[in-house]
Amino acid sequence: MWFRLSRVQVPSVTRFLLHKNTVKSLEQRIGYKFRNSLLLAEALTHPSLAYETQKPHFDNQRLEFLGDAVLQVILTHKLYRQFPRFAEGQLTKLRSRLVSRDALYCYANQYELGNYLMIGKGEESSGGRARPSILADAFEALIGAIYLDSSIDEARNFVLSACESHLAVITEEPTELNPKGELQEILQAISNESPEYVIVSQEGPDHCKTFEAQVRWQELELGSGTGGSKKEAEAKAALSALEQKAWLESTDPDTDSEPDVG
Repeated sequence: MWFRLSRVQVPSVTRFLLHKNTVKSLEQRIGYKFRNSLLLAEALTHPSLAYETQKPHFDNQRLEFLGDAVLQVILTHKLYRQFPRFAEGQLTKLRSRLVSRDALYCYANQYELGNYLMIGKGEESSGGRARPSILADAFEALIGAIYLDSSIDEARNFVLSACESHLAVITEEPTELNPKGELQEILQAISNESPEYVIVSQEGPDHCKTFEAQVRWQELELGSGTGGSKKEAEAKAALSALEQKAWLESTDPDTDSEPDVG
């Protein structure tokens, strides 16, 4: 049995997978009740499902495209109103923090979207339900679905609720810290040699790894740090280096200049 949505055939299995209890559970999480639950099904259908079955399932790519634009408009307007004295460049940097892949992944995890995705068996077996890129895309598709199902106002309510904690951080710290850039600037004032970041270990399953990074310069270990991504671990290593200032010992002209005392 087949029925149609926006000229795309939808198999009855989709209705089975996204049954009434599943819809209700997710709607309670996101705080929005769909008039057309097929839009929700479309937002949660990964392209791998159609690829494996070789059947014309719909997927969430078009909704992701739409949701990305809606998200950008909503957050751009929010930042424009909240920071009236910020120039275009500053506002762009703030928006980038809110719509980064890591941020979208966090938003999706708030609602445990991975538990509701409809994906192919191969993608599932490789940890697709927890993959940041898949969850980020699903979150944007969900925004697109809410927008089509209701209005920009309902989409705005959902987006601002999902981004609430990230918006709070930006309000408190609108200027993003850049420890790697600061360390680079300090060291290049001493020497043309740049610091080197090395991932020395990684632990945990693929969907929840912890990385440890070290920053080295002129045979010195300046600092180390851990994080849920290589980028975060390197940033924390740079922060550690800025706190320890180990490079001062190697550049101190008085180092080893004291005479031996017999």
